Amino acid sequence: MYTTIEAVYFFRGIFDYDRGKSTVQFTKIEAILNSESDILERHDLHLLVVDDDDRIRELLHKYLSRHGYRVSMAASADEARRLMKTLTFDLLILDIMMPGEDGFEFTQSIRKSGDIPIIHLTAKGEAQSRIEGLKLGADDYMSKPFEPEELVLRIEAIFRRLGTRTPTSKVLFGPWEYDINRLILYKNGEKVRLTTGEEALLTLLAKCGGAPVSRYALSEKIKAQSERAVDVQMTRLRRKIEDNPAEPDYILTVRGHGYRLLTDNPH
Repeated sequence: MYTTIEAVYFFRGIFDYDRGKSTVQFTKIEAILNSESDILERHDLHLLVVDDDDRIRELLHKYLSRHGYRVSMAASADEARRLMKTLTFDLLILDIMMPGEDGFEFTQSIRKSGDIPIIHLTAKGEAQSRIEGLKLGADDYMSKPFEPEELVLRIEAIFRRLGTRTPTSKVLFGPWEYDINRLILYKNGEKVRLTTGEEALLTLLAKCGGAPVSRYALSEKIKAQSERAVDVQMTRLRRKIEDNPAEPDYILTVRGHGYRLLTDNPH
């Protein structure tokens, strides 16, 4: 019996397409998280999954989130377009066969003004669809049914081709400045001492650029025996940073999920 600190569980989807409709069976299997460095790098990357099938969207959201990516979802091209006007994404996972504006049309529209990487999800055996998608500007494709693990590998391959991004090394929030590389916190230029655990928590929050970080990810980072230990450590960190720890301005609680750091850095 594994604890939540030793292992996490994800769902492997078995996609069975019949006359355009999909059924998904979920098989619970055990998986050990990737190395912490991989998780930290992935937290900087925001993916958008666009598929009209609710179950597939949820499956991919759970799987990719477990692998450290920030994931948003859209059920149509219109919804995806609205999200893209307000949020920045690093890669799109786009289903071809959607009602209304399909994946081909949406890809063509995106390529008129942007070069965001796109992975198409296509029906098994439709070679012409794959060729058409690549001609329109898709970077890669996955044929259904597929293993989610293969999708992760293809995502990683695209980011390797693009080159490793260098995240901001200093994070600003109010009178505070945190140097991620040197693990040093300053307030108005004066150094503030942190414990090793506080450094680890603040580093992960800072690297996620204001995005929520789960208690699970934080507990892994500090090698805690329980997620409750994260709350205790976070309370101590707030006492050092917040003027009023009971009503924090910077380290915010994300109800039912974890915490986020409200920074002044542009995202």
